[in-house]
Amino acid sequence: MMMRVLAGSILLLAPAAAFAQSAPQPSAQGDVSVTIYNNDQALIQDTRKLTLANGANRQEFPDVSDRIRPETVRLSIDGATILEQNFDYDLLSPSALIQKAVGQTITIVRTNPATGVETRERAKVLAANGGVVLQIGSNIEVLRDDGLPVRVVYDSLPPNLRARPTLSISLETQSGGSRPATLSYLTSGLGWDADYVALFDEAKSTIDVQGWVTLKNETNVAFVNADTVLVAGAPGQGGSGSAGMAPGTLPGTESAARGRIGDFYLYPVGRRITIAPNQQKQVSFLSVGGVPAKKLYLYRNNWYDSSSDPRSATTVLSFSSAREGGLGDALPAGTVRVYIRDAKGQPQFVGENRIDHTPMGSTLAIRTGDAFDVKIKPTIEKREKIDSNEWERTAKFRISVDGGTPTTIQREDQVTYWRTTMSYTVTNARPDPVTVDLVQAGLDRGYWHDTRVSSETIKGEQRSLDERVWHVPVPANGSTVLTVSFDTRY
Repeated sequence: MMMRVLAGSILLLAPAAAFAQSAPQPSAQGDVSVTIYNNDQALIQDTRKLTLANGANRQEFPDVSDRIRPETVRLSIDGATILEQNFDYDLLSPSALIQKAVGQTITIVRTNPATGVETRERAKVLAANGGVVLQIGSNIEVLRDDGLPVRVVYDSLPPNLRARPTLSISLETQSGGSRPATLSYLTSGLGWDADYVALFDEAKSTIDVQGWVTLKNETNVAFVNADTVLVAGAPGQGGSGSAGMAPGTLPGTESAARGRIGDFYLYPVGRRITIAPNQQKQVSFLSVGGVPAKKLYLYRNNWYDSSSDPRSATTVLSFSSAREGGLGDALPAGTVRVYIRDAKGQPQFVGENRIDHTPMGSTLAIRTGDAFDVKIKPTIEKREKIDSNEWERTAKFRISVDGGTPTTIQREDQVTYWRTTMSYTVTNARPDPVTVDLVQAGLDRGYWHDTRVSSETIKGEQRSLDERVWHVPVPANGSTVLTVSFDTRY
């Protein structure tokens, strides 16, 4: 037996009847509703009209998602009992055809490029592992693709090879006839996210916000003329992203005028749409103008953090989602992109950040980047021991032993404490005054619980045991120095 290489450009063909339809087949779907969540999951509800015989029926449902979760399938139909269901996702393709033909006999058609004459040979497919190995007569041949005209003709289609993903269900009916049936299932490959375009007018201290829903379909199936609802949430998995809450504010407490499922808000698409395979589609869901907004500067310093070089403050755009004086809606998680008009009136991009699902009535702080002209230089000026007598050093306890007469015991603690003096030099090269929200973090570390601020040149605000914030005013083209002393046990 001789082995040789058969050169050719291989066109893997099924029987002619299988390729008679050159135009795309119409969708077999019926009245489709799609509910899309934020966790790469969607609920498909597809109502089709079925014609069933009395007794046993096998009903096929083509054009279901190729990423269907078969265990979630539910068929609602009157007068029928479901016996069995199968999902056939082995799709018709050249590679699938040659894989299924292993051990079978096919026809090799070769064309002489000089004369155009075709010759045909019967060949047995021995293997299709990274290449096709054939037995032609007594020879073993390997096909390779080098541009010469060779094609493969199959005698028939292999069983269970489908042109489209197909769900088949076996039913037992009490009576024949036509009736509607609703097929419901969960699928991955469908998702959505929100994107916001915020145009900030610094002179008027307002923003215009346009909200877009970006749909994605990573399945191989189109959902045609679908009634589409988006759910802001991820059932069973919780939310994601980082909330953009402004310093010192709380999440909103207003209820949005939207439908709900459990604890999730619904964002219905206003018209029926077709979600094509491998497509991204954008639909507007929010358009608000003239919302009050302001620019802030923020700097957060960690405990014992000192720098020899100034550092940039973070630029923050703050606005509300409240019904009065805000966007007036609950905001699904997404990315907010901020623009400001230049001297020519053209919107220019200045930064972006992601928000989590945000209740209506919240105050948001969108961090857009580092400020060019506003700098902070934190410095540890000194560290010194302080007398423990400045702190509470004694404690009295009344104790009773074995039910005896209570006695008073006084305990004295000799503890060493430290006073850390920090200075924060804030500079402003802008032609207008600014206020910087300066946050010192790490004051508690989760176990001190008794840190004190013994002196400060600007009155601060204790946000928590771990953080204190100062609103530092800085004049135009000037600087301000904030000096603070912290008393700690370490």
